[in-house]
Amino acid sequence: MRDMTRVHERALFASPRIPSELELQARWFAGDFGKHFVSIGGDKIDIIQFGTWNREAGPDFREAAIRMNGGEPIPGCIEIDLLDRSWETHGHATNPAFEATVLHVFVERTDRAFFTRTQSNRNVTQVCIDPVTLPEASNAHVPLARPGRCQAPLKDLPEERVYSVLDAAAQFRLRQKANRIRNKIDAHGRDETLFQEIAAALGYKENKLPFTLLAQRLPLHFLRENARDCEALLFGGAGFLEMPDLDAYKKSPREYVRQLWDSWWPHRDELQRFMLPANTWRLSSTRPVNHPQRRLAALAILARDWSRLQRASGKNSVAVANDFFQTIEHPFWNFHYTLTAAASPKRMALIGDSRVADILANVLFPFWLAHDANSSTSPSTSLWAEYSKLPAQLSN
Repeated sequence: MRDMTRVHERALFASPRIPSELELQARWFAGDFGKHFVSIGGDKIDIIQFGTWNREAGPDFREAAIRMNGGEPIPGCIEIDLLDRSWETHGHATNPAFEATVLHVFVERTDRAFFTRTQSNRNVTQVCIDPVTLPEASNAHVPLARPGRCQAPLKDLPEERVYSVLDAAAQFRLRQKANRIRNKIDAHGRDETLFQEIAAALGYKENKLPFTLLAQRLPLHFLRENARDCEALLFGGAGFLEMPDLDAYKKSPREYVRQLWDSWWPHRDELQRFMLPANTWRLSSTRPVNHPQRRLAALAILARDWSRLQRASGKNSVAVANDFFQTIEHPFWNFHYTLTAAASPKRMALIGDSRVADILANVLFPFWLAHDANSSTSPSTSLWAEYSKLPAQLSN
């Protein structure tokens, strides 16, 4: 039935939303566009290494590598723009910092063909990508469900047949999530993939993009190498330590922010290019207990205590995962909503039940399935039995 397109998912919007340049870069680095492309000139391009985010002036990603037409690996940098002509309009052609670029990736292609050259007049391979191929967007606002075409054929089916259809659809989506995570593990490794996926889940739908960017730009191995400053690095990279006057904070937050700032300022110059713009965050539509500053503190704890998370996730057990997340505590964030808020008299969980359920459904179960040898056909009976028991914490 899927081959005949009688059962499939349609795009929610008639005209797909073009991602922002930041989102485009994050989705590319995550491997959401895939690893195999055909260049504007008809060459087959394979991404061997997506590289690392560039902290200095120049292309977006350095230490990358591509293969052209099955040849030898070509090391270099990758630049990503919304428009093909941005190479010229942004001055990359005459900028020596872009000399090592081996791939220029863009979304919108103009009618005019042009020579993407470096300062030494070397041609840079061009690849055009299509956002329509992306999975759900990082900050798309999904409309409420309405009765649709499925209602008529389903309403007269016996109840067991309806359950069968829903189960099959749920297993299909779970396999798709597992396949995406498997591809991401191939590109970035097991630990970095798990860290990035948990970060995105902590951001929830409103702040999924900034959390993804932070986890990519300040990867797990870097945070673990700087474990003492881990929390300050995340808060500084998020742009939450830019308030110039500490007197604006109440007493207990002021002491905490002072500690963060003292740890952040030695790294600030080096990482300033990675700091997220303030408009990247959506703060107004989040419940106080779900404020992204609280989620950042939780992410810092997970990075510092990664070996314990590895052990918990390696058990493939909902109960073990729940126990682990319930033990996450922070002396400041257990009693504060934001950096500027007064202390709350009531203790608050750093990661609540609904967020743990989301991490289980969208990160850990697909992660466990990605390591299942038979996951390409269907989840194992035990894994599916546990997955189907997950409670629906939210109205959707």
